[in-house]
Parts: sequence; C-alpha cells; structure tokens
Amino acid sequence: MRAGRLLTVLLLLQNRGRMTADELAAELEVSVRTVYRDIEALSASGVPVYADRGRSGGYQLVDGYRTRLTGLNEDEAQSLALAGLPVAAAELGLGTVLAAAQLKLYAALPQELRSRAGRVAERFYLDVPGWHRGIESLPTLSAVADAVWAARRIRVRYERWGQREVERVLEPLGLILKAGNWYLAARCEGTDRTYRISRIHELTDLGEEFERPADFDLAGYWQEWSEQFERRMYPRKATVRLSPRAQALVPFYAGSVGARALREAVAAGAEPDGDGWLTIELPVEPGEAAIGELLRFGPHAEVLAPEDLRTELATAIREMGQAYG
Repeated sequence: MRAGRLLTVLLLLQNRGRMTADELAAELEVSVRTVYRDIEALSASGVPVYADRGRSGGYQLVDGYRTRLTGLNEDEAQSLALAGLPVAAAELGLGTVLAAAQLKLYAALPQELRSRAGRVAERFYLDVPGWHRGIESLPTLSAVADAVWAARRIRVRYERWGQREVERVLEPLGLILKAGNWYLAARCEGTDRTYRISRIHELTDLGEEFERPADFDLAGYWQEWSEQFERRMYPRKATVRLSPRAQALVPFYAGSVGARALREAVAAGAEPDGDGWLTIELPVEPGEAAIGELLRFGPHAEVLAPEDLRTELATAIREMGQAYG
C-alpha cells in the first residue's frame, strides 16, 4: 500500500511541479505527517526531490527528472472506463484508484500532449446528475459493484413500488448510471431484471460465483428495458395542438419522450397550420399525472382527443378559474 502511495507522490510532483505538503495530503487523503515521511522515503531511495522553504514553497523534483514506473495495475486499468465520470467513480469506491491511473497516463505522455490534456481538464467538466433531484443514499453501491466485478450471487432486501419490501437472490450482471441514478441489471429466477440501487436496503454477499451469460449485452439490454419502461410509463396518447411556443417547450415539459414524438411527427410530414400550430400524438402518463403534465403548457396547447382527457382538462381549468376568482 505504501509503495503505491510513494509512486503517486512521485507522479504528482512530476505532473504538477511544486506542491505543498497540505496539497499532497489532500490528494492522497492522508495526514501531513504521513506526507513528510513519504518525502523522506523517496529521498532515501534516490529520487531527487527537494523542498523550498517559505510561504510559497513546497516539494518538487529536480528539473528534467522523469520516472518510467507508469504501469497500470488491474484495478487502475478497470477504473479507466470511468475516466470521464469522476463522481460515478467515487460512488463506486474507485475515486483514488482512478486518480492514480490518470496520473500514470499523464506521466507517460510527451510534454506537449500532457499540456493539452491538462488544458482539457481545466476547461471541461462533466456533471452527471440532473437538476431538481435529491441526492440518493447509496450505502450498498460499492458492495453491488464488487459482486458485479467478481460475478458472485447476492441476497438483497429490496423496496418495490408501493414501499413493499421483498427478498431476492440475484446474479448481478452490470451497473447503469442514468441521469445520476444507479441501476443494477441482474438475473433473478432465470429472467433478467432491473433494480434501482437506492432501493436496496440490505445486501449479503453469498460468496457463490455464477457463470455470467456469454451472450449478455448490457447496452442492448438497457436500451430494450428503457423502451419498455417508457411504454409502461406513457400508455396513453393525446392528440394535441401546440403553438410555436409550446413546440419549443416540449423537451422541457414533456421530456425526451415528448421531444421524440415531436421529431417523429415532423419527420412523418406533419406541418403547422396558418398560425404556426402543429398537431401531434403526444405520449402521456395515466390518471391525474397527465392532467398536470398538459396544464404546464397553459394556453399554448389544446388537447383534441381523447374526449375523456379533454373533458378532465376542461374541468381542472374551470376549478382553477374558480379558485383564483
């Protein structure tokens, strides 16, 4: 463990130049006293590291010194798949592993390419979670990830819709990060299913390895599951007239499902009328959820069919008018 940390100190100094003990301690998640001991160990092993005293001082390597000890270990190589997702890597317990792998990659690059890579990191940042969502508690995520990597069966206590808890034995096949939410694709009783990680309240690693299906395609599975999920979430279709303003608001008020419906309508030849209003088939949720979704458009949308939905909207609008006098 300490050998890996010493190499990380060396690569940090090589890639970033002068760093203070406090900065190194923050990067390594250790105490400043530990940094002092690590610097002494590096110097004793022949690494030309020296300290500048004073407020602007710190540790740095003699100019021109470069190490070639930049090989990736197994964990670091696996973590590179999350190189663009530092938050996701941290949630999986791979934050420090990913940082070490990136340091080694930077160290192996020529100076010009290393500078360009550094500029990209300074100018672009990927923030995965969407707006308007709470931060989920994910106490079991790391354990689930371990079971996925090792192909081991797990027993979970899972909260289904309606707050009903069930117990399941799962063969975890893959993890999916969707709009900041983590999901597990797993085989249960011979069928492939999807579980939201935040709903797993208890997990036991059974220590039993299983044979991962050779033909399982995680990306293909998720795409098919997502399409089925959307069909379940939006079982109804409403014929809606949309003003030009409402057409621009569809991606914000009706999400990706509505935006896709709008694109498909235009591609199929739908054209605006003389006032710019466009009639499309818009997928909507069942029950009262559809009323709230469509009312968001205000006077910029008119539901033509089905008749029962139009009647429900008219009733809601009248009641709102009475409430506001």
